[in-house]
This record gives sequence, structure tokens and C-alpha cells, in this order.
Amino acid sequence: MTDFFWCLEDEDKESALLKAVTCVRNEEMASNIFVRDSLSFKNIPGSAFSYWAPESAILGFIKLNRLETEKRIARSTNDSGDDFRFIRAWWEINVATLSFVEWRPLCKGGEFSRYYSDIYLTISWNTKKESYHGFVGSKHRPLEKPASADLFLRPGLTWSRRTNLPLSVRAMPAGCNFAQKGPAIFFDNNSRTGLLSTLAIVNSSAFFYFVDFLCAAVGKSRAYDMGLLQNAPFPDLSPEQEGKLSSLAYRGWLLKKCLSSVNETSHAFLLPEIISEKILTFRRNDILRSIDGVQSDIDKLSIGLFGLDESAFHSNTVSLSREIHGDIQSPDEEEDSATDEDDEISAEVDQKFGLLSWAVGVAFGRFDWRLATGEREAPPEPDPFDRLPIKSPGMLPDCAAPFHLHNGILVGDQGHKHDLPRLIEEVLTSVNIEVPGDIRRWLQRDFFSMHLKQYSKSRRKAPIYWPISTVSGGYTCWLYYPSLTSQTLYTVVNDFIEPKLVQIGRDAAELLARGSARSREDDRGLEMLQDLERELVDLRDRLVAIAPTYRPNHDDGVQITAAPLWELFRHRSWAAVLRATWSSLQSGEYDWSYLAMAYWPDRVREKCKTDKSLAIAHDLERLYVPPEPKAAKPRGRKKASEA
Repeated sequence: MTDFFWCLEDEDKESALLKAVTCVRNEEMASNIFVRDSLSFKNIPGSAFSYWAPESAILGFIKLNRLETEKRIARSTNDSGDDFRFIRAWWEINVATLSFVEWRPLCKGGEFSRYYSDIYLTISWNTKKESYHGFVGSKHRPLEKPASADLFLRPGLTWSRRTNLPLSVRAMPAGCNFAQKGPAIFFDNNSRTGLLSTLAIVNSSAFFYFVDFLCAAVGKSRAYDMGLLQNAPFPDLSPEQEGKLSSLAYRGWLLKKCLSSVNETSHAFLLPEIISEKILTFRRNDILRSIDGVQSDIDKLSIGLFGLDESAFHSNTVSLSREIHGDIQSPDEEEDSATDEDDEISAEVDQKFGLLSWAVGVAFGRFDWRLATGEREAPPEPDPFDRLPIKSPGMLPDCAAPFHLHNGILVGDQGHKHDLPRLIEEVLTSVNIEVPGDIRRWLQRDFFSMHLKQYSKSRRKAPIYWPISTVSGGYTCWLYYPSLTSQTLYTVVNDFIEPKLVQIGRDAAELLARGSARSREDDRGLEMLQDLERELVDLRDRLVAIAPTYRPNHDDGVQITAAPLWELFRHRSWAAVLRATWSSLQSGEYDWSYLAMAYWPDRVREKCKTDKSLAIAHDLERLYVPPEPKAAKPRGRKKASEA
């Protein structure tokens, strides 16, 4: 037998260790002293050195089956190798440019969320090669296809592999790829009951009780690798138990999805929270309490199924498994969060911003205001394993008339028929919501900063409403990214800036004609008009210089598509990101992009001759010339003279 001392939670570890050693010498016991047979660790898969595991837990590893069986498997895959190249936020893309490329939803970890979590990433997939478009593996490990590609598109369960929080598993709809950072569990014949009952068990406190010991985690950071879950204990379930657990998991999925229905970047988005509270009786706190109730019911069932004694289970205060309680509102500390390697910039968007942002979307034709007026009913709830919709239920259906007809450009210009602040006010009035504050000021000063945070995920900054402004910001044209074409900049110049310059010239001439009769206020107005005229001329000239070679392609994503316009954005941090992106484009770092081919076709084509991945990306594999194979080194014994 061996004595182990737990001193991790003591500030004065030296004193704690000395006190524990003294207890052992005096044949006394303390709560931080564990006496274990080292051979017993062999009963824990991987021989995890979890010395704080009680005998009852080790016995569970011996008696219980494992999660992986003939009917249930857990699998991982290869990393894409270049997320910025292959991955996009789902709102960035439409139909792929090449007919044999499609954008598939990608499960890649994400924030802490059990039962349901929106899948906000997509990855480019080459249907000819059955691989990521342009994927050739790494330099030292060439690959044609990622591992487990035969399991892609199947419904399953997925989880975040690395996190500072307990395990959180959620449903993975059909039609998805999974990632190295978001492995997956599958069930024989894609059984819905089997998947949902498994979802309940793996999110239970009893399952995490054993998983925590498998991790042998002495700090907060854990890696829930595929092999760990494969070997985690899992109870045998009767058909009745499967049915009860699957019903609870489905209830948890519905409740979590309801929380996501007020987030406009989610596939589940319906209406902003203020309106949902008003017409759909959406109550966040009530939903959270219901989720707690579902989790409690699952925990009670799972403790018995794992053969644990409830009182002993809850008295294990040393194990880190105690952190599972109250986790529904835990902060995001995931691998894709702002605190870890894969920085995800996210924003807790308050209700007012959510309402106004939705109104902006309605004005642009993104969202459907008729859901708020009752003119259109919400679609029925999907199943957890149905394929994701192309549009969220809150978005304007195809062929439906928008709130306001436009060509993808709105403007901050009082009196203009496409004036965005006025349209926002009209949207709110149409749904009987009081207009909160000065919309024009809010749009000019506050909106884009929050919008940028809201539409940024997993290191992807992907705002869809672009403010193209004069130097002072006194005049702004808002471009709608999904409607962006090679003609958009010309339209800004011809339909907005030129008419505005004509109007300014007319107003200025009228003031000048007053001569000595002008008041001080008239002089200030004239000066402002002249300043705005100079700024508009500068903006026009910049746009005219960019427009002839600007060929936007949505497959490139927001950041690359916006890069040539970096000088026209007044938001400093966003302009800095775009400036750096433009510099990288100029240097050839992103020659896989369509924009690079538009600007530097000769350079890109020349690279395709020696870079297979690049040639595949541009459908120019015919240009690729494979390198000569290296001559094999002769093998055999060296001659004595060579030795």
C-alpha cells in the first residue's frame, strides 16, 4: 500500500504536506490522505494515476462495460491543417463556385453546451476526391482523405475535446463533418433512441464521475480524447430505460435550442429576445430552471444505472467531478474560446442590441418581420438529427417580398429613400415596439463594434453589414455582404455618392447666392457642406480606383473579400485586420483564394505547377507537375573500406 497526499488546494503546500506526513507517522488519517494499492490503477483504462479515486469507483471500472461496443463507436479525424483556408462561418458562404465543391457543417468543439449547440462553422468539401477541397495532408504525412471520412454526414453526438469545464456532449445532425477538436459518437443503424439515450448518459454526473478519474486531472484543464471516451464505463440499458433517457435528452435538446432561438447567428434563430418575450412567452430563467430539472432527473437515473451509492457519490468532495453542479450557466472556457488556443471572440449581446440588430437585418432583407406580426407562423420543430436548414426559421424565405426593396446597399443619409436609420424605425413601429433612443447616433457610433463581435466565431471575424465611410464618418454607405458583387462599388458611386455630390453642390450654391445676407449659421452650414464634398470626392475616387479589379467571391469568406477595402472602414481594429490581410494577399500567402487569382493570375498559375493543393483549389490540377521521385538509397552492409 502507498500513501498519497492531496495538497493542490492548499495555499501553503509545504505546511499541508508536513501536516499530512505527521498524520501518517502518528497513524492518524486526514481528508487529504489516500492509502492505495498502486496495482489497483491497472484497473483504470490507461492506468490513470487517479489516487483519489475511491474503491467504489475502481470497482465500477472493473464491473461495467465500456462506451465503445459493437453498436456504439467513438471516432476522431485529422486536423484540416489550415482552418483559415478551409473553414467559414455558415453565414459567410452561399453556393460554392465549383460544382464539385460543397460547404458542409463542421462540428469543431465550441463553447460549453450540453444536449444542443448550434453548428456555426462550415468546411469546403471536394466531392470528386471525397476530401477537404485542396487537402493533401502535411508535408511529412501526405494524405488524400482525412481519417474516418466514411463516417461523415451520419447523425451522431459530438463534444469539445479540450476544455477547462466538465464534458459537454450535444447532438450532431445528419449532413455534418466532425473535426479533431470535435470528435463524434455514432450508434448502429443511426438509432435515434440509441443516440439520445447515450446523449443522456454521457452528460450525466455519474458518467463524468468516472471520466474525471480517467483524465487523472489535477488542475482544471482536461483533454476528453476519443480513446478516453471509448474506454469510459457505460451501463447496460433496458429498452424501457433507453426510452426514458432518450425522452429526457430530447427535452434537454428542445430547451437548449429554445435558448438559441433568440441568437441571430444561430440556425435556430426565430426572433430577438424582446419580441420573443412579448409574443412567444419566452422566459430565459424559466427555461434554465427546466434544464436544471432535466439534468437532475438524468443524474438520479444514471447514479443507479452505474451502481453508485448516491450518498457516497455526493460526498466525494475531493474529486473534481463536484464542478458539474450548476454548470448550465458556466462561462465558455473551451478550446475555441477567448481563453484558449483557438480564440473565439464572442459577445453577450444585450436585449436592446439584439432588437436593433434584428431590425437592421429586416431592413436589409435578412430577417422576416412577419413572424413578429403574426402574418407568418414559425415552422415546426425539427428533430435533433435532421439536417441543418440552409436558413434559420427567422430569416426571410426565398421569393418572399422584403420589408424594403434595395440592391444590397443602404445609407446613413437623412431624407434618402434608402436611409437605414429611418428604415430601422419603420421596422420597429411595424411590430409595435417603441423606438429606443437616437437610432442614427447609435448606428454611427456603436453598432458595428458590437456587430463585429457578434459575427465573429472561432477566430473568424465575419461581419455582414459593412460601413463604407468618408474620413470623418459623416457619410456612410452600408454594404450587405451576401449581396456583394463586382458591380457593388460602381453602384455606390453612381447611385449614392454622385447624386449626393449634386445635392451638396446645389445646397452650397444656394447659400453662396445669399452673399452678405448669410448668417453665421449659414456660414457654418456652408463650411460643413464643403468639407463633406471634399470627403465624398475622396471616397468616390478611392472606390473608382478599386472597382475595376475588385472581384468578390463568397467562397473566400468575409475577411479576404473585404481586404481590398481596408482604407474605407473607420473601425480601427477591423481596418487593421483587413490591412494585414491585404498585405498577406499581396505577398502570396493566400494564393488559394479566388481574390488572389483575380489580382495576380500569373503568379497563382505559376505556383499551381509546383503546389498540388493550390492547383486543386483553383481546379487547375492539369498544371501541376509532380516532382521527380527521389532515388532510393542502396541498402546492405558497408564494405570494410567504407566502414
